[in-house]
Amino acid sequence: MAIYRYGERIPVIGKNSFVSDSARIIGDVAVGDNCYIGHGAVLRGDYGSIKIGDGTAVEENAMLHIRPGGLLELEKSVTVGHGALIHGKLIKAFAVIGIGSVIGFDVVVGSWSIVAEGCVLTKSTVVPDEKIVGGVPGKIIGDTMEKHKKFWRYGKQLYVDLAHEYPDKFEKIG
Repeated sequence: MAIYRYGERIPVIGKNSFVSDSARIIGDVAVGDNCYIGHGAVLRGDYGSIKIGDGTAVEENAMLHIRPGGLLELEKSVTVGHGALIHGKLIKAFAVIGIGSVIGFDVVVGSWSIVAEGCVLTKSTVVPDEKIVGGVPGKIIGDTMEKHKKFWRYGKQLYVDLAHEYPDKFEKIG
């Protein structure tokens, strides 16, 4: 794992969580249990704090950071897609942040909400629970339906399973 202290700020990693050796977790970052932190992901708690809830997946090349003295919290079972950039405030339980999306300062994304790929949520945007947002800037384009929840329950479990399997199956061979 690539875990770094920044002064007195020391990351904490929960039980059964996987952190790729090419990821960077820096400073005041608390990763919950059964999380997956993918290859190339960066979680920078150098001058702010980041809290990652149980069962959350931060996929490859995602970047999470926060302003000085700020707190970025991802509640349980959040999915952060590949290459997403998050400077937000709160991503509530079961939310999905799509591939390549940008979440600006002080943004709140509601529970079970879905931020579409490439969406940009500008400073202080609040996405209500169970909404789908897309576009630049992001706008509500629909409601999260049971079919979406079913698909994302499946997807979220895949990453919990990966977090458990990687320690046994992931081996550098070259």
